[in-house]
Amino acid sequence: MGNKVKLLAVASIGGHWIQLLRIINPNNAEVSVTYLSTHPKCEGMVEGQKFYTISDFSRWNFYKLIPAFFRALKIIQKERPNIVISTGAAPGLVVLLAAKFLGKKTIWVDSIANVQHLSLSGNIASKFVNQTFTQWESLKTAKILYAGNVLEQ
Repeated sequence: MGNKVKLLAVASIGGHWIQLLRIINPNNAEVSVTYLSTHPKCEGMVEGQKFYTISDFSRWNFYKLIPAFFRALKIIQKERPNIVISTGAAPGLVVLLAAKFLGKKTIWVDSIANVQHLSLSGNIASKFVNQTFTQWESLKTAKILYAGNVLEQ
């Protein structure tokens, strides 16, 4: 078999992180996973895997996105992932933007909490990422894909 697919898996601490852990299989022999989150304590949940942190921010302190974007660029250039995937929130969106800037394949998986419509970050992501997924079949469109949700696993 050829080289492993290198995956950078990104999510903010909390529900976004838990959902990311539910959809990524770090034991897949064909995939090498590096994790990136907004809090160092998330590293304990992925022991033995490469792990990085990025500053947390939201629409209320969006000025923090600039240093987060540059940190994301450095991490992506160092790790050279084939694919970058995020379950949110805003920091994950910024990492995907940096990945897209560097020509990487990008995937956004919107939070299961967004039952009636995509999140703000999900709507933004759907404009530039390679694939956007919803966890609710009723929200799928020609552009927004559905492949199940974390509750079905």
